Amino acid sequence: MIKGSCMCGGVTYAINGKIGDITHCHCTTCRKAHGAAFSSVAAVQIDDFELITGKDLIKCYRSSPDKVRCFCSNCGSHIYAHREGQNHYILRLGTLDDDPGVRPVNHIWVSLKAPWYNMENDCDLLKFDEWPDDR
Repeated sequence: MIKGSCMCGGVTYAINGKIGDITHCHCTTCRKAHGAAFSSVAAVQIDDFELITGKDLIKCYRSSPDKVRCFCSNCGSHIYAHREGQNHYILRLGTLDDDPGVRPVNHIWVSLKAPWYNMENDCDLLKFDEWPDDR
């Protein structure tokens, strides 16, 4: 079982099955919805996904004709998206509390990536365990 939650803790969930391959999506709607260069996502079968608490907090927004994005109405954390006719949710991995046991396999929609994000340079950036001293 893999657990996850929103930022405020009002929505908690469990996954009782496998998580699909991790993808970093650079499409415009993912960037706008998450306020980030990309969204890290993976497929989870609907039957394997269980909302433990906060079902009444989940609100959904139709971001395209066949897709809704569902989030905590209290803190705004995006939990999952769903396309009509699919038997899986597109889980937003930033809400995981546990290690899913899988790792990223690709970047998609790089044709729409943020112009300020350079994938080729990403691994060369400085890394800090916390805020750098010169902030």
